Amino acid sequence: MSSETDALEELAALPTLAHPTVSPDGERVAYYYDVTGRNELHVLDIETGETERWSDGEVPRNARWFLRWSADGERVFFHDDEAGDEQNDVRAIDADGTVETVVESEGQNSLRDVDPGGEFVVVGSSRDGQMNCYRHAVDGESVAKLTDYDRAVWQPTLSPDGERLAYSTNETDDYDNRDVYVASVESLSTDGPAGGPDDASDARNLEIGEVGAEAVVVDWDPDGERLLVSDNTDDLSRCGVYDLTDDSVTWLGDGGAEEHPECFGADGDRVVATRTRRAATVPVVYDLATGEGRELDLPEGVADFGMAGRSVIDADRILLTHTTPTRRPDLLAYDLADDETETLVAAEYGPFSPDDFADAEYFTFDSNGIPETDAEAVAHDPYETLEIGALLYDSGERPSPLVVTPHGGPRARDSKAFDLYTQVLVQQGYAVLQVNYRGSTGRGREFVEELYDDWGGAEQGDVAVGLETVLADREWVDDDRVAVFGGSYGGYSAYWQLVQYPSLYDAGVAWIGLTDLEAMYEETMPHFRTELMEKYLGTPEENPDLYRERSPITHADNLAAPLFVLHGVNDRRVPVSQARLFRDRLTELGYEEGEGADFEYRELGEEGHASSDIDQKKRTFRLLVDFLDRRV
Repeated sequence: MSSETDALEELAALPTLAHPTVSPDGERVAYYYDVTGRNELHVLDIETGETERWSDGEVPRNARWFLRWSADGERVFFHDDEAGDEQNDVRAIDADGTVETVVESEGQNSLRDVDPGGEFVVVGSSRDGQMNCYRHAVDGESVAKLTDYDRAVWQPTLSPDGERLAYSTNETDDYDNRDVYVASVESLSTDGPAGGPDDASDARNLEIGEVGAEAVVVDWDPDGERLLVSDNTDDLSRCGVYDLTDDSVTWLGDGGAEEHPECFGADGDRVVATRTRRAATVPVVYDLATGEGRELDLPEGVADFGMAGRSVIDADRILLTHTTPTRRPDLLAYDLADDETETLVAAEYGPFSPDDFADAEYFTFDSNGIPETDAEAVAHDPYETLEIGALLYDSGERPSPLVVTPHGGPRARDSKAFDLYTQVLVQQGYAVLQVNYRGSTGRGREFVEELYDDWGGAEQGDVAVGLETVLADREWVDDDRVAVFGGSYGGYSAYWQLVQYPSLYDAGVAWIGLTDLEAMYEETMPHFRTELMEKYLGTPEENPDLYRERSPITHADNLAAPLFVLHGVNDRRVPVSQARLFRDRLTELGYEEGEGADFEYRELGEEGHASSDIDQKKRTFRLLVDFLDRRV
């Protein structure tokens, strides 16, 4: 690299593969790839290795939303929004680049499944308010609302013959509950939607697990007699096979680790799952005849089977991506019979190699949610002491500035995967700390629920304790050059760290973050309102003091370090009003805006809740690095 700027540009330009999915005949893989500098749809012939590009600018620049094949394998469905606003329409493209609209309506539309007979698709949509399911004829001639629940409907999945629909939702008074239902598509289409006031469908709650736990359906077996499900009644999520003929569940594994089901094998005699271990995601295959499971032979890292895509290639092979902190994602065909791995699409590195990237050091520390640093916004009594996991990336700079990057979600976690934002910071000489605070995934339901009714509480204390641990144990970290940077809920964390523990930080970047929780509740999409805000915090009417107290805007006058506010103008998850409200509050308090002033502010046009577009990534990286270099 001739300069740090060149390194940043080269990193941002590394091509990214997204949403691979296997065709119905198992012979091809469709995926997004931006090797041309723009996101395009590519189709790979698995046998020959030849790749054909189907699109030429017809698909979205942002690869956030996934792909599905048509039943005949002649077309690929994709989601199309307006400049990143996630209010998707569904379109189909064929090998000639011809695009047709399949679903066009208000709200967020998400293609969930395709009728094996090719007559209709099942779409999740918020067009009427809450996220429910709709049956759309592929020819566009008819639409039927299949479900009408007050709570969001998740993962609707069609049986192999297209006659039944399995899905998850909640009809109980326990807000944390989620159940699995099965209904005939005909009854849902003709007798009125399930969950409606005059429910005439045959929708049946399978009553998996206890009320208050979460049961989810993932896949049907090839015969349509069994469902692949998960449940976290016993705290750690487990995989099970539900037999619809006798209403029994066979649970897999020994319950010693969090596991999530991925798919049945082609013959229905195996189940593929993923196991969480520390910060790694390990693929596991279970033999249903014996119940025995084994981990697949891959280096420690993160295996991913895609979002809503098909992973089964044939009787023995499955499709997955695999990555480590220093290796970018490779697209692999894994043979379950002999543990042989074929690389279908190797990750590109441009002028870099894996040796140029920083590896992640995984470590743990004990936290009671109360750091030694004084809390300036909200005082808390000590919480239960828990072991918290974290990842530390060393840039090699001595002494090294440090950027703390709390993850989003909040129901998510940082893992041993290649993280472009982290490696950009490392290349610029910053060490990076990621903390999987209480509320993160991978540790079970009880660990997730530690965050309920406590945003801005113990989880933020965990982040601060993690930082204090690093400053105490790593002499090479410069405690006079510490910044915090996060997006989405990580953006909320960045705001909160700066107003709760202002003496810890020398600068902060809050990207697409929440600042006013009541305004967020009123303005976000309906399913984020119920499944995020209400599930974690109740409603503003029920808990007005909590909403006010845990909003960073309430404590804006504690800001003592330079802050950079970044937000996409088309964000529908966390509306740009969240950034504008905080900016206006700072101005009211007498803070000055501008380069080198108390805070800097930038709205990102043509962008929603982050972007995967290369040019937009370059812009964000330049803004981030420029601010940190000037202020840290």
